[in-house]
Amino acid sequence: QLQLVESGGGLVRPGGSLRLSCKVSGASLAYYAIGWFRQAPGRNLEGVAAITTKGGSTDYADSVNGRFTISRDNAKNTAYLQMNSLKPEDTAVYYCAAPKYAGSYYPLDVNEYDYWGQGTQVTVSS
Repeated sequence: QLQLVESGGGLVRPGGSLRLSCKVSGASLAYYAIGWFRQAPGRNLEGVAAITTKGGSTDYADSVNGRFTISRDNAKNTAYLQMNSLKPEDTAVYYCAAPKYAGSYYPLDVNEYDYWGQGTQVTVSS
């Protein structure tokens, strides 16, 4: 079964940057699109960014567009989320996820992702 493990979260000041990593095992990352999602306290799960299998297409939530960049290194079975110009509103637990079927791509649609990591906490505070 596909497994995903996030890392790289932490405490950062407003305007700062973090890079999250998503290490995949159990299957080759090259066959799966990857999405990044987040959940702030008391709020629903929110799609943040998504990337196709080869990285040829990406999608971003309006709230992070221009500040976040999703990427992947299939040779390392790892996907990334570079987060710049962080705001307190970005504070959340961040999850990476993959769809059930190899090759499927449903940008930012939480209901279409079936494999999830355990999440990594990102806190943006002064």
